[in-house]
Amino acid sequence: MDMGIAGRWALVCAASKGLGKGCAQALAAEGVHLVITARGAEALEATAAELRSASPGITVRTVAGDITTPEGRAAALAACPQVDILVNNAGGPPPGDFRDWDRAAWIAALDANMLTPIELIKAVVDGMAERGFGRIVNITSGAVKAPIDILGLSNGARSGLTGFIAGLSRQPRLASRNVTINNLLPGAFDTDRLRKTMEGAAAKSGQPLEAVMDQRRQVAPARRFGTPAEFGALCAYVCSAQAGFLTGQNLLIDGGAYPGSF
Repeated sequence: MDMGIAGRWALVCAASKGLGKGCAQALAAEGVHLVITARGAEALEATAAELRSASPGITVRTVAGDITTPEGRAAALAACPQVDILVNNAGGPPPGDFRDWDRAAWIAALDANMLTPIELIKAVVDGMAERGFGRIVNITSGAVKAPIDILGLSNGARSGLTGFIAGLSRQPRLASRNVTINNLLPGAFDTDRLRKTMEGAAAKSGQPLEAVMDQRRQVAPARRFGTPAEFGALCAYVCSAQAGFLTGQNLLIDGGAYPGSF
């Protein structure tokens, strides 16, 4: 299926690795020009080289910096001639007990996982409406649907963003102008972040890493981790011309791990 987005420009945050990279790859394969961001310049440039090699007909621009800062956001936006597609993404805050978190920990979580996406949306959404096309995808977490007790910072910040998007996405001035805003909720995916989390669990339990990872695989009926390519493919569809009637939704992609009907 032709997604109908060739020639569009996308800003993809935290795109040097993992799910953000998967989204960038899928969009590039559809002929979308890219501005990709990440904090680490070396990994970012390596990803850009891969994208250019795989999709030689597109332009790929890189912006190394901290997207959670005003300066980082300004640089990323300035690199994009126009933002037709925005993929908001940031690493989740650390796990722990809320009794140990001070105000600074909460502000950092809110800045990364709630306020930064809102600021980027604010910067681009009205321009999208004026042009009659816009796709905004926020990568949140399956924990929004089924909170995890040790991920209180993530539960709180991402749920705040989810509530905000529920209202914003339904504004007629946006939805009637072919601007959609949706959230993708990943479960366990085969990424560096997952492996680091599993390494920590293995060290704490004294079990071999592969045993801990296999236990985690068994949580989902699919009995495996998802791949960034699978996640990226869903992102590309949500960003497609055909997805114009899909907005304000939380799309869970977790191999069936969530046990509920709704």
